[in-house]
Amino acid sequence: MRIRADQSRALRAIFLGSAGTTVAWSLGGCEGPVWTRPSCGYDGSDGILQHEAGFKGTMSQVWVQGIGLLASGLAGWEASRAVLAGLCPFQPGELPRPDASFLPPNERRRSSDAVRWAVHVAQEAMTQSGLDPRMVQTVFASSEGEMAVFDALCRALAVPDRLISPTLFHQSVHNAAAGYWGIATAGQQSSTALSCYDDTFAAGLLEAVTVVCSERCPVLLVAYDLDAPVLLREARSIATGFAVALILGPESSGSLASMQVRLENCSEGEGRLPNPGLEELRQGNPAARSLPVLSAIAAGERETVRLPLLDQQQIVLEVDGCHS
Repeated sequence: MRIRADQSRALRAIFLGSAGTTVAWSLGGCEGPVWTRPSCGYDGSDGILQHEAGFKGTMSQVWVQGIGLLASGLAGWEASRAVLAGLCPFQPGELPRPDASFLPPNERRRSSDAVRWAVHVAQEAMTQSGLDPRMVQTVFASSEGEMAVFDALCRALAVPDRLISPTLFHQSVHNAAAGYWGIATAGQQSSTALSCYDDTFAAGLLEAVTVVCSERCPVLLVAYDLDAPVLLREARSIATGFAVALILGPESSGSLASMQVRLENCSEGEGRLPNPGLEELRQGNPAARSLPVLSAIAAGERETVRLPLLDQQQIVLEVDGCHS
C-alpha cells in the first residue's frame, strides 16, 4: 500500500477485500512521509485510496451492542426509537442538558460542554451494552472539537493582557473528551480521536470497524459536535448540538442490530431521511450524519445506508435492524 500524507482530510482507511483487512493512514493538510505495503496503491491525483487488484467490496460484519443519543427532540435512544422509525413525529425543542454525573466531581467542574455531551452518550451506550468500560477500546470523532474553547482562547488573545486559563488550554486539545472518559472509567485500553470535516462520523465508523475486525474486541464509537459560537459560524456553520455513541463488537447475544460494512470507490449518493426535520438536523451537524444508520436500526428491517467518505468514496452498510 502506498499512501501519501497530503490529503485534504484525515482518514484511517480499511480495505475489506478478499485478502483480508488492510489498514492505512492518510494524514491531512501537510506533506509527509510515504508508507508502503504490497497490493494497494494511491496515485496521488484524485484523493482516492485504491486497491491494485481491484476493490472487491467484500463485507465485514459487526454487531451493535449499545446506542447513546442526545440532540434536540432526541433525548436518548429508547425515547427516540419511535421517532427515528417514523412512528412518532419529530418535535425539536430546547437542547437537552447532558448528564455528567459519570465524571468524578473535579473533572465534572472542569469539563466543557462538548465533553459532557460526549460522556453522556458514551455512558448511555455502555450501560445498555452491559460491558465493563475499562475493557473497551474507544474512538472519539468530532469535526470541530472544542469550538467554544477555541472561541474563548481567541477572545483572551485579542485583549492586551492575553491571560490564558490553564483549564481552557488543556481543554483545547482534540482528544479532551477521550481523556475525560479515560479518567472516569480508569480505562487503559487504546483510544483514537479523529476529525474528517463533514465525513467525521463515517471516518470514525471506519476506524471502529477496523479495530473490531482486526482485534476481535468491542469498541465504543462516540461522534459529537456542538453549535458553533457566533464569531466562528462564518468559517464553520454547525446549526445545533448532536452526539451519538455506538458500541460495536463481534457477534454476541442480545445485540441490537448487525451491520455488514464495505468501502467503495464511488459516490452514488448519501442516505437521506424522509422526515424534513430529521433531514435538516442531519445536514446541520457532522455527527448527525449518523441518523440514517440510527433510523435503519430503529426501523428493525434490513436496509442499505451509504455514507460519503472523502470526495469519491463511500461506506456502504447493510443494516439488519433491531434484534431486541
